[in-house]
Amino acid sequence: MRVNKKYSCLPAEEKGIHIINIRAIEDIGYDQHESTLLNSLSKNPDADCKYGLYFRDGKRKVDYILVYHYKKSSAARTLTRRVHHNDSSARSTKQDQPLPGKGVQLEMGESEPHVDYHEDDKRFRREEYEGNLVEAGLELERDEDTKIHGIGFVKIHAPWNVLCREAEFLKLKMPTKKMYQINQTHGLLKKINSVIQKITEPIQPKVAEHKPQTVKRLSYPFSREKQHLFDLSDRDSFFDSKTRSTIVYEILKRTTCTKAKYSMGITSLLANGVYSAAYPLHDGDYEGENVEPNDRKLLCEEWASYGVFYKYQPIDLVRKYFGEKIGLYFAWLGVYTQMLIPASIVGIIVFLYGCATVDENIPSMEMCDQRNNITMCPLCDRTCSYWKMSSACATARASHLFDNPATVFFSVFMALWAATFMEHWKRKQMRLNYRWDLTGFEEEEDHPRAEYEAKVLEKSLRKEHKHKETDKEKLTWKDRFPAYLTNFVGIIFMVGLTFAIVFGVIIYRISTAAALAISSTPSGRSSVRVTVTATAVIINLVVIIILDEVYGCIARWLTQIEVPKTDKNFEERLIFKAFLLKFVNAYTPIFYVAFFKGRFVGRPGDYVYIFHSFRMEECAPGGCLMELCIQLSIIMLGKQLIQNNLFEIGIPKMKKFIRYMKLKRRRSLDHEEHMKKKQRYEVDYNLEPFAGLTPEYMEMIIQFGFVTLFVASFPLAPLFALLNNIIEIRLDAKKFVTELRRPVAVRAKDIGIWYNILRGIGKLAVIINAFVISFTSDFIPRLVYLYMYSENGTMHGFVNHTLSSFNVSDFQAGTAPNDPMDLGYEVQICRYKDYREPPWSENKYDISKDFWAVLAARLAFVIVFQNLVMFMSDFVDWIIPDIPKDISQQIHKEKVLMVEVFMREEQGKLQLLETWKDKDKKKGENCNNHSPRLSRSHSGSLSSCHSYPLDV
Repeated sequence: MRVNKKYSCLPAEEKGIHIINIRAIEDIGYDQHESTLLNSLSKNPDADCKYGLYFRDGKRKVDYILVYHYKKSSAARTLTRRVHHNDSSARSTKQDQPLPGKGVQLEMGESEPHVDYHEDDKRFRREEYEGNLVEAGLELERDEDTKIHGIGFVKIHAPWNVLCREAEFLKLKMPTKKMYQINQTHGLLKKINSVIQKITEPIQPKVAEHKPQTVKRLSYPFSREKQHLFDLSDRDSFFDSKTRSTIVYEILKRTTCTKAKYSMGITSLLANGVYSAAYPLHDGDYEGENVEPNDRKLLCEEWASYGVFYKYQPIDLVRKYFGEKIGLYFAWLGVYTQMLIPASIVGIIVFLYGCATVDENIPSMEMCDQRNNITMCPLCDRTCSYWKMSSACATARASHLFDNPATVFFSVFMALWAATFMEHWKRKQMRLNYRWDLTGFEEEEDHPRAEYEAKVLEKSLRKEHKHKETDKEKLTWKDRFPAYLTNFVGIIFMVGLTFAIVFGVIIYRISTAAALAISSTPSGRSSVRVTVTATAVIINLVVIIILDEVYGCIARWLTQIEVPKTDKNFEERLIFKAFLLKFVNAYTPIFYVAFFKGRFVGRPGDYVYIFHSFRMEECAPGGCLMELCIQLSIIMLGKQLIQNNLFEIGIPKMKKFIRYMKLKRRRSLDHEEHMKKKQRYEVDYNLEPFAGLTPEYMEMIIQFGFVTLFVASFPLAPLFALLNNIIEIRLDAKKFVTELRRPVAVRAKDIGIWYNILRGIGKLAVIINAFVISFTSDFIPRLVYLYMYSENGTMHGFVNHTLSSFNVSDFQAGTAPNDPMDLGYEVQICRYKDYREPPWSENKYDISKDFWAVLAARLAFVIVFQNLVMFMSDFVDWIIPDIPKDISQQIHKEKVLMVEVFMREEQGKLQLLETWKDKDKKKGENCNNHSPRLSRSHSGSLSSCHSYPLDV
């Protein structure tokens, strides 16, 4: 026996719903397709609805889910259990409540459960909102008898007529019946493409959407008047699940709840807690023995698995399931990762060149030669003693690995690489726009955000209180001025905080180096510099990771108080603030080492002090480039390993576990309820909500900065970025498929503001690398010495040329070493790295002419390098067209074919009209023989027929 109970929608004034005899409804001709809330009880309802993917009737697909909290009295739960117990035919039943959310009148005399004011207000808002959704044409079904106690679900289905109406409003391009041949390459190019396809076949995903297509359906914005153009043979699959959820979401944003003069869409209702969540459903399970084939399972197997890391991404399937915006992110990430392969190969070659030539490098050999007997001045006051330059041999040899002529070539290469990457991405983006029917798509202004509407309402209520008549209000710069001021002060404070922390780490380095120099043994003093550098970089890394999370929250709060009007404005402002703060946070320690460390030290006898006690730290004898390399590598690898990977895996799993424990505590102890299999919407509710693509883009943009900005000091940066991204793609894919609720598909034709940020970083990278090569490395001093001062045209004598002399008798009082005989002999002249006059000259310790020659050469190199590389980058940008030639031809071909389709349609209409005219003429001739009056009437009909084509 199967019992169906249907509840009709009652007027909003009634406070309850009476159970109506289903036979009476069927006798009066109840239409099942009207927008009403249906409740069903059957023997196995879960199997009929595929465990929540369909309504109770098993025919109407669930396109969207609204979730809300409700309070259920003990009397109501007792009645539910009694009803279930008494129904002998219902083995595992679920009773869906009517919509809009009216309570069922109890026949046993139980009183309605007491609800506090706030819960009552939320329930009234839900009633009105759901009633408005029904009026908009959507079909709803409620389920409160779920395994998650206290949580109710509203299932939403969009019928065919609503889908057609909204698709026309949104101007969705849909495939027509017309198919055309895609232009294929011929001759040698065809053979090359076929060879490439055979070679790359093992790394192609086994997905139908990824196979190369020879034909394509002509697409056109959907129109109900031109439905005959589209292939509607299978209406169920014409609008896929992604498109259906997008349409429903547009209706949810547009539909308002206007009680108490408060206009609220779904975003406002979510923000005010009327609903706790809103999301589309995943297509089904992705693991299990008896799982039906679905796109989610296919994505999990061919995309979100570490075992397929070597394969291409099924981008078209990603777009089909998640939408264009997420598809473009993963397509961009794939292109970026592919472009890192040649950069990594060249970086490895540069590094190997440094390894191969380290024994042939004359400056490092001179530093390691103990026969030179170069005595260096102390590194700190009193406690530090004189030391031999040969003790820094290891640092000098290691510096050559990254400071050699090949790094200059690599800097030029990476600047051109960045320009080529940007052009390659623009071309790839145009191909995707063509394949995904986004050509000609223009983003329309989005609906106002909930916070903006609330602020406007508050402003209008204030004005209405003062003046009776008010026009439509909007927020002006005067309304936002306190927020702008707070933003400015907050950002300045955060930047200052970052500088203060870097300054604190500098103090740590100086004080720790002095302390270790006092306590260390003579053999351990040689490793003081490495120890201090490594520990300071680790402290910087920890601080950067902590401040990254803090700055992300602060940037969001600063954006919220600005109250941007639309989600797009909110996202762009948030991206700008977050990128600014995180950029300063990540790169400030690196900028200090690259451009400031060792620049303001002074000289022996006249050092620069901090707080009158700490002497500014100096660079190593081999230069600061080695220390810059250590700083960059540890921060880059640490951020990628800890922040990008461990946090992305650990935090979602931890949140999921906490949510699971909370739900487990709230779950009813009823054994029958506990044994029920969860519905699809219950499983998806336990997943993490989608928080947007900003964090995903941000980590990749910061990494792009590490790869390009200081690549002259660390040629292996592209290699480590490549290894990270291979894992990152699959990690993000697994997160989107298995850990997150399905996001609403958003149409987008590009990556938005991120492209401009990438271009800015690419331009900045040219300038920074020019300064790193010129001022941080010894490349320019070596060139100056080789061509101006070398006696035999070699680098012999370069180290001695870069060192100045100091008479130890000129030390300030209290700064000379406590143990001047530490080396076993008395030191009278010590050396230090600088271009200054010797103590026996007239202007002793003044800047020498060599310094000005080197400085002029450095500045000239910066100007030449910057302009040359900028010109080459712009030349690459100009020579590579943004739109591939074959794509522009295909777009033009589509336009021509569409014109032909409409011309044929018009010709068919005209032929049909001509046929009607001929028939009317024949009838008119026959009628003229009988009555002139009829003739005039037919003449009028003929004239109306002649005017018909004009109307068309």
